[in-house]
Amino acid sequence: MPESIKLAAFCGSLRKGSFNRMALQAFIERAPKDMTIDTIEIGDWPLYNADIQAQGFPDKVQAAQKTILAADGVLFVTPEYNYGISGVLKNAIDWLSRMTPQPFAGKTIGLFGASGGALGTARAQYQLRQTLVFLDGRPINKPEVMIGVAQSKFVDGKLTDEATGKLLVDFGVALALAIRQAKAAATVK
Repeated sequence: MPESIKLAAFCGSLRKGSFNRMALQAFIERAPKDMTIDTIEIGDWPLYNADIQAQGFPDKVQAAQKTILAADGVLFVTPEYNYGISGVLKNAIDWLSRMTPQPFAGKTIGLFGASGGALGTARAQYQLRQTLVFLDGRPINKPEVMIGVAQSKFVDGKLTDEATGKLLVDFGVALALAIRQAKAAATVK
């Protein structure tokens, strides 16, 4: 039996009924059986401010860092606002990026998102990939999951689109494989 995998997950949307929260839940329901997912809530973090940092990192930021460091990988589920990631998600990344150790470095990362537009969250995901390069995160490349026209794929908070469900299953398998490969490579060193 394969060793279990722990993910730390972020949802970049604060709205309880958001398509991204629904998509994260749909992924959790379809994740490989040996994968556990800890969702980190970021809605009540203060805006990043070096003056606050000088007083000490907020407790929730410190707890998130510990969760990520203990995880095998990180999952970002991002909406797209004005061709980019949400401010609340960027704020969380900005806080965590200033910690020592910086928790995203060397981590296998999965990302996907849902929106009402035809392109899903393509632009936001590409922007997030740029940020992750700087942070030395290791995002998987395939499959790309950009859930477009999300209003037609969820009913009463549940994913009803079979093709998207299959894509989330494939994504979970690919993410688990990438994490296992990274772990195996780390033991060789």
